[in-house]
Order: sequence, then C-alpha cells, then structure tokens
Amino acid sequence: MSTEHPVLRSDAPLDLRLSDTELDATADHLATFIEGVIADAGAEGAVIGLSGGIDSTTVAYLAVEALGPDAVHGLVMPSVANSEENMSDAEWVAQELGIEYDVVEIQPIAETFFDAFPEAADDRMAAGNVYVRTRAVLNYFVANHEDKVVLGTGNRAEAMAGYYTKYGDQAVDCNPIGNLYKQQVRQLAAHLGAPENLVTKTPSAEMWSGQTDEEEMGLGYDTLDAILALHVDGPLSKAATVRTLDVDESHVERVVDLYERSAHKRAMPPAPEPLHR
Repeated sequence: MSTEHPVLRSDAPLDLRLSDTELDATADHLATFIEGVIADAGAEGAVIGLSGGIDSTTVAYLAVEALGPDAVHGLVMPSVANSEENMSDAEWVAQELGIEYDVVEIQPIAETFFDAFPEAADDRMAAGNVYVRTRAVLNYFVANHEDKVVLGTGNRAEAMAGYYTKYGDQAVDCNPIGNLYKQQVRQLAAHLGAPENLVTKTPSAEMWSGQTDEEEMGLGYDTLDAILALHVDGPLSKAATVRTLDVDESHVERVVDLYERSAHKRAMPPAPEPLHR
C-alpha cells in the first residue's frame, strides 16, 4: 500500500486504499475516461464547479491531466452558506492548475426564488437545495455557451447513500470519480499532488452555514465506505458486517436505509407501464 500521504484514519474500520501501481493506473484510466467523454461529445473542453472540497479538487486535477488547462473552465459559486476558507481554496486550486475560472455570486439568484415563494424561504433543506440547483444551471449555462461538457464531482459513497441533490450536483454529463469510495478519492487526490490540508479537510456540501456531511448523514465517511463495500456492494450479511468491521448494528441499518430511500435518485424518473403495446 502507498505510504505517501497517510490519509486513512487509524480507527478506520476497513482499509480500501489502492496500491501505488493501482493509483497510477486509476489516474490514467480516469483521465482517459474524461478525454473520451469530451471527444465523444465533440466538445471543446469541460466545465467544473469548484467548491474547495476534495471531490471537485480531484476532478479538476484529473481534467487538467486529461485535457490540459486551457480546455478546463472552473466556476466558483459562493452563497451566504459558504465559508471564505472553502471559496479561497477553490480559487487556489484553479490558480494552481492554471485554469480559467470565474467567481459567480449565487446569493442574488437564490434570493429571487426565496422572494417568489417566501413560504419556503426559511426551510433550511429547501433553501439549501436551491443553492445546489442554481449552481447546476450555471454550470450548464457556461458549458452550453462554450461548447463544453459538465464534469460531476460525486463519489461512490455519496451516490450509494443518496447524499446529493436531485437535479443539482448530480445534474452532470459524467462522474469521473463516481466509482471511488471517499477514502480512495482522498488518496488519489494526494497522489495527484493536492495539498494535505485539502485532502484531510472536513467534507461539507455547505447547504447551510456550519453544515458537515458526516453530521448530517449520522456517521463518518470511513464507516460509510466500509459498510457499502462489504454489505451493500459486497456479499456480507448485516451480522457478518457488524462482526468484521466491529461497528454498531445501527450504523449498518442507517447505511442500508440511506441506500434504499435514495434509489429514486439513481434511476430515471418512473413512467407507468403502457396499457397497449
């Protein structure tokens, strides 16, 4: 296993890290994937929303590796819920990679929704989703104008747990890191050269001030990764997963509940069966 950048916590229930050889192969594979998506679309490059978090940072590094900096356009889209530190990190990533980027304040846009339907303005979840969906619209607005595709930044743990906004942060053309668990994303980011303070940063969708992913989900990413890998994606029963990982049964039940309740997010909108064929 790689000893560079020890991004696995000492109390993580399952080691999902890739070897150095696997990391090299994964980076090449994902860069080739991005290059292929752009080529198949006949596009001029890619647009990516930069949040200052590890997922968008990793995809940005991969996109530059695949396409070169001139073909990548970053968007930093702060609202009142975003911390200055994260927005500064997002700009740092763009500058470090040498890509074009724009800072677009989305609070005024979101306020038009809140003014249009003030009854929902104080609903924290509804308002948070407005911010996420506004960013998706802007990503596509720029991508359409520049003949580019939108790169998603979702990882496997979030996809399986449904931890994203429907028609928001998963409204994208592809998900380059969509089959990597969070632990592996951190490791890949370090391998690609991302600084350790970004690799180990506390994940937050910043749908509201002070929000963290792990607090909202009710368990840490290392535990989520492990349960998904062994029980939801893997063959182990609930009891065997509890014994193998030495985790609470309630954590396994929580992950299964997140997975089952979010099934609609991973499928096309349903339509009734035709009455006549």
